[in-house]
Amino acid sequence: MLLNYQYCAYPIANQKRQLNAWLRIAQYWYNRQLGDRFDWWQSNRNDINSCPLICSLPELRENPDFYSQKKQLPVIKEDLVIVQHSGELLDFTSVPSQTLQDVSKRVDLAFKRFLQGDSNGKRSGKPRFKNSARYRTLRIEGQAITIERIEKDWLFLSVSKLKGWLKVRLHRLLPNGFILKNMLLTSKTDGWYATICLEDPTVPVFNPTDVHPTWENTLGMDAVLHEQDYLATSEGTKLPSLKSFRKSEKRLAKVSQCKEKKRKGSKARRKLAKRQGREHQRIARARIDHAFKTAHALVRTGKKIFVHEDLNLKALSKRNKARQDEDGKFLPNGQAAKSGLNKSWNDAACGQFFTTLEYIAGKAGTRVIAVNPAYTSQLLAYRDKFVFTDCGIREYWDEEFLLYVDRDINAGINIKRVGLGLFPTIKRRKGNPVVSNSTTNSTLKEVLETLKMYQKPTP
Repeated sequence: MLLNYQYCAYPIANQKRQLNAWLRIAQYWYNRQLGDRFDWWQSNRNDINSCPLICSLPELRENPDFYSQKKQLPVIKEDLVIVQHSGELLDFTSVPSQTLQDVSKRVDLAFKRFLQGDSNGKRSGKPRFKNSARYRTLRIEGQAITIERIEKDWLFLSVSKLKGWLKVRLHRLLPNGFILKNMLLTSKTDGWYATICLEDPTVPVFNPTDVHPTWENTLGMDAVLHEQDYLATSEGTKLPSLKSFRKSEKRLAKVSQCKEKKRKGSKARRKLAKRQGREHQRIARARIDHAFKTAHALVRTGKKIFVHEDLNLKALSKRNKARQDEDGKFLPNGQAAKSGLNKSWNDAACGQFFTTLEYIAGKAGTRVIAVNPAYTSQLLAYRDKFVFTDCGIREYWDEEFLLYVDRDINAGINIKRVGLGLFPTIKRRKGNPVVSNSTTNSTLKEVLETLKMYQKPTP
């Protein structure tokens, strides 16, 4: 089992200068390898209709990969490296060898995701050269780290080629029996942070397929994003939202405007840029804290299966297409209202929350399932009837059952039914959805009991 614990690190002045020098060397080594791959790409490409009898084809050289670029390190370490544009002298021998090898691995991984895609076949964009603001993390392997001593809330580490002991604040104790695998040193706006990776091979790895979903051990969740609500569960509860960016939007805009008025390169602009970074950091930390607290609250319910919507967040926060008349004049396309919705989706950070929930649930021995949310917000959970056809319809009063139905709670129950395979098959005929293969009666009693717990005074 693997655990990642992040702590505040407090390096002394000499250690800060040394770590910043390591970051500069790692950044240069990353950009150098990336440039070498781009050069090979450019020099070994040609038109598809080029003929060697007429056109001169370039002399092909070996494609640089992880192993060929890593083999350059012993040669580079023989002497100081001069940076052409700045004239800096970089000493590669001052950085741990495994750290430089990890830089080569990062370049190789970035190119593989660009050309081949990840395990899901999703390709990322073209790798970019890193500046000092984008390259902030160093990876130190476990064999280069020694735990010297632990005193109350402090941990003292000895890192290879780093002068002195690195002081780390232990806000949580290290678990017994775990082995230190590696450590990530990250430079953030407010200082340095150490992310320690721990492993205990005796702890069994959780297998999600061992947990089988039932109506009692499953919880459905619907992303609400309406007023002060964040999530609606199939148990009839609603979890509040945070809206960290909305709360800090004016303060952040004020700092950004003051920074833009200052001359580039001035001390005042650098101070305001640091303050702006702290504002962004507070917003990001508030989102992470809210995601962890919400995930822990859901796991403490005792459920074994958590079903949520498989949202296409990129499409949900996409701009509307431009509309033009016959003369080429742009027409209103509703983008003004859509911009506010896009901001709300980004502020909610649903993707980050679902990732956090999966991590917390995995450690607790529970399972998280993402399902297709098609028609789950429109169909009544206890009757094959489309009621919530408009987003403005937030509630429904059923005269037959004398029941008040909340749109979001109903959607959470339907998502739970999808996870259990009990949601009916819906097909479109002449543009209208039609229910077929219905299994609604099999869960009628359970759904009505849940909805009766979330009742308001009758109209």
